[in-house]
Amino acid sequence: MKFTRYLILATLFTLIGFSSAFAQKQVSDRIVAIVNDNIILKSDVDQEVAQFMQQSEMQNQNVSFSEDLWYSALESMIDNYAMLESAKLDSIVVSDDMVNRQMDQRIRQMVQEAGSEQALEEAFGQSIVQIRAEYREQFREQMIAQEVQREQMMNVDITRPEVREFFESIPSEQLPTIPEQVGLSHIVISPPALEDARNEARDKAQALRDSVTTYGKDFEEMARQYSDGANAARGGLLPMMPLSDLVANYSAAAAALDPGEISQVVETQFGFHVIRLNQRSGDNIETNHILIQVDEGSVDEDFAVNKLEALRDSVINKDVPFRDLARRHSEDDQTRSRGGRLVNTQTQERLFTIDDLEPSLYRTVLLLEEEGDISEPRPYTMQGSDKQAYRIVRLDRHIPEHVANLDDDYEQIREIALQQKQMEHMENWLSKLRERVYIEYKIDVPDDAAPTQDMMDMPPPEETPPVGTE
Repeated sequence: MKFTRYLILATLFTLIGFSSAFAQKQVSDRIVAIVNDNIILKSDVDQEVAQFMQQSEMQNQNVSFSEDLWYSALESMIDNYAMLESAKLDSIVVSDDMVNRQMDQRIRQMVQEAGSEQALEEAFGQSIVQIRAEYREQFREQMIAQEVQREQMMNVDITRPEVREFFESIPSEQLPTIPEQVGLSHIVISPPALEDARNEARDKAQALRDSVTTYGKDFEEMARQYSDGANAARGGLLPMMPLSDLVANYSAAAAALDPGEISQVVETQFGFHVIRLNQRSGDNIETNHILIQVDEGSVDEDFAVNKLEALRDSVINKDVPFRDLARRHSEDDQTRSRGGRLVNTQTQERLFTIDDLEPSLYRTVLLLEEEGDISEPRPYTMQGSDKQAYRIVRLDRHIPEHVANLDDDYEQIREIALQQKQMEHMENWLSKLRERVYIEYKIDVPDDAAPTQDMMDMPPPEETPPVGTE
């Protein structure tokens, strides 16, 4: 494990980064480097190293502090500031709207990871408003540096002969064994609620709306007492977020309201909502809502199973393309537009290593013997919710375990070769960029600060001890 200089950007906006940044404010500082008008403090580097080590630990990678690790972090930060200077010269900026959207998204992720807004605020000892204000400009700089990197990466492409040359440069005894892989598609159908259960949920939502609009009950109190939403304890509050992040029916109903106005009962896939619009800024809104879910035990499972069996029969016996049926009928929003094709969320690739499939999908795939085989309808938990559904799964591609080769693994090999070429390009570009930027070291720096694994256990340098040893 090592710092890759030009890929290490400021990570203050991770949950770990925020926390350690707050905790280390009291560490005594001294200037260790200057890049044009920017100074880098010892505690800045300590913090970057601490974050890197903490994140590595979370990924089950054991990284020990070393002198080379610390100096490599310093070099990475210098590169970051150099890229910011380059962005000024090239007029690369990110708009306030882009920063706000990205910060809103990251704050929501952090709230979810912490469990609640209150838990997040307690972790930092700051309100969300204070967190947003304190780190906003640092987050903007991170986005600018990423944009500089992106523009440089876009200039790098790779040809098929270069991919072949890269592959042939690997000694045959070092070629990796590629585990068994599969490409899959699915069609998902949610069993509809029985009409009695839907009516009961809708009537309850309507009664709660009447309690607020007609009888003057407090909206937040009604949400705390009766809402089935995950944010019921906060009075049903959904913080400021883009309309595009909300499900269609909810966003359409909320967008039609004036601030303070309360919607009619709105149905989404999550249940029945009563929505109050609090404020709006462009396409971002803040709302409170009361959610009444339909009794999940009162659903027509036979409807979903029968529909999937009919779709499966259409593919097998009537040669209707699976992808066409997925686009028309599947209720999985993430895969419907691409014909039901599943994508590995970790690699963003079509192929899954079979041993990495979640257990229920693994059991389903084991029963599919040939490419094109389609499973019987099986229970399925919708991603992003606990909603139960059914699905059929098609085996699109099957690649047995094998030694890596260009025929079966071209795209993966091409990606690795392209990344290597991009790294070399970035190294060269950064070296030239450093010649155009004023850089002054306030401490002695080794000629080669890049860390290697066998150096990780070296004792910390005397001049630059790790966090907390001063």
